[in-house]
Amino acid sequence: MKKNLIYILLAMLTSVSISVDVAAIYQGGASGLELFQFSFLFMALFTIVFYILYRKTSVIKLHLLQHMLAALFGLFMIIGNSFEQVGSSALFTANLAMVALSLLQWFSYYLLFSSLLRIINGYLEKKTPKKEKQSSFWTKLNAIFSQHPLLISFLFLMACWSIYMLAFYPLILSNDPSFQIKQYFNVPTKYIDYIIPLDPNVNLTAHHPVLHTILLGGSIELGRFFGSDNLGLFIYAVFQSALLALAFATSIVYLYKKNKSIKTCVLLLLIYGLVPVFPFYAMSAVKDTIYTALIIFYVIFLLHLIETKDHVSWKKAALLFLIMVSITLFRNNGIYVIVLSFPFLLWQYRRQVLSLLLVFIATVGSYMMYQNVILPSFHIAAGSKREALSVPFQQTARYVREHGDEVTTEERIAIDKILGYSDLAERYNPTLADPVKNEFNKYATNDDLKAYFQVWFQQFLKHPTTYVEATIHNTYGYIYPNTTKWYIYYKYSDLITEDNLVDYHYNGLSGLRSVLSGYGVAFPYIPLLGLIVNIGFNGWILLFSVVYFIVYRKRKYLICFSPLYISFLICFISPANTYFRYAMPYVFCMPFLVSYLHVLLKGKISQKDLELKNSVDNDIINT
Repeated sequence: MKKNLIYILLAMLTSVSISVDVAAIYQGGASGLELFQFSFLFMALFTIVFYILYRKTSVIKLHLLQHMLAALFGLFMIIGNSFEQVGSSALFTANLAMVALSLLQWFSYYLLFSSLLRIINGYLEKKTPKKEKQSSFWTKLNAIFSQHPLLISFLFLMACWSIYMLAFYPLILSNDPSFQIKQYFNVPTKYIDYIIPLDPNVNLTAHHPVLHTILLGGSIELGRFFGSDNLGLFIYAVFQSALLALAFATSIVYLYKKNKSIKTCVLLLLIYGLVPVFPFYAMSAVKDTIYTALIIFYVIFLLHLIETKDHVSWKKAALLFLIMVSITLFRNNGIYVIVLSFPFLLWQYRRQVLSLLLVFIATVGSYMMYQNVILPSFHIAAGSKREALSVPFQQTARYVREHGDEVTTEERIAIDKILGYSDLAERYNPTLADPVKNEFNKYATNDDLKAYFQVWFQQFLKHPTTYVEATIHNTYGYIYPNTTKWYIYYKYSDLITEDNLVDYHYNGLSGLRSVLSGYGVAFPYIPLLGLIVNIGFNGWILLFSVVYFIVYRKRKYLICFSPLYISFLICFISPANTYFRYAMPYVFCMPFLVSYLHVLLKGKISQKDLELKNSVDNDIINT
């Protein structure tokens, strides 16, 4: 009876605290029911659900790391809501009342998330019953699929995507690839204004991956050989779609060989074939699509090495080298993924360390040769330094906006030499660094940068909270599922048709394009299904996988999926908040990661694993 009363009180606390409108309380002027986001009826229903949840899951143990994960998710909700509502940490720091309310909310979220983790633990640790005999339908389907799993998966995806290929023929061009095509044809663009050219007659820069720019421009040249620019762009679209479909198909086949589950394969095929984000990006000429496909191949290759521990033959070494080099060439930050992930593989795969080390050295050496020798030899200038400085620039801009009256003359001069001071506060966009960094002085010397960073550090010491808020405001969407900023590309861009540069145009199927575009835009808002493409939710799943790999003693798989974790971390130094292209590598790989995690843990957890997981005195924590 006493326990039931505690569960009821906790359920009521959770229901009320997550229903209260904290922003309304902070801003004042609201009272009564206006202070709640839900009616009393809904809160009563929530209370009943939470009571049942807490009572049923209380007997299931959690590891200390799982408690920490639940607490972290609760913290993300508090932080994300505050910055979404008022653009600062005020909802949990403004005064003692807001601090107390936020602590209650955090505790309620912790209770809720820890209970959900208990459900997952209960499912994973439940003894797997003997497999029931499959129906004739699944048996026949499995027999067919097992004959040619790669080909069937590939053709199914291409068939599902064909309607998008037809509707958006020849290709979806947004601003970035349009500018790349202009650069290919040596037309001046904004990117040449960001840097000091090596040759005034060369307008191509390495702001975007040069190899991808050449691939886009070269496809148009190929199309012109056959008499149609559109045809050339469509050839590129088919190549890119096929590469992405092949990456997904390869991941599905790898999973099929792992557990022989035709139902899991069908589920993944339906997700990759019918969720609109995948075909839309297959038909979008952004550099991230090919890069994401390469990341998927890289993850699968790492899985193969870790699980089989096969001898690294020269053929495998050459294939690994090709994948890794391609990753560095199709995304400027790809080198960081390689450099940060591969050393852990060397440690795990110590028997073959020499062969793998040579591959790693060859990859890094090739990248350095490409950047420092090959590109300069063609008078192609590197991208601007500003691309790596979004975080400090945003921090400085927010400082000037909030504490401009404290900026000294010397500090103003140092900032002005780098970013331009007069309108810096007005240019500041908390969720996008481009307006600030676009005014970076490309003629700034190393001494100017040194003076700026000295001022940057001094101002950090004066108002560290401002710097922290600037960074969170520019990144919170990567850890907060309640915000959705959708970035599929579907609109026609006329950038490359200016001055008759390229004969690019959509076909007459505008009605079909409207239907598909509407489906794509609406999908993130479909309950539950929309979470597949929710950036914040996918970030949570990544953190979830890290904890569960550790708790259930599958740590070696952290190495295999490290490219996804590194891609996630890179988002926090990116210039835009909740920008889908930056999250693509781990969002696109997430259905495979979740399925693989399920296969590893479900029914494969030994009693020894459970004893180790429960070695922490969870009774103290639960109390």
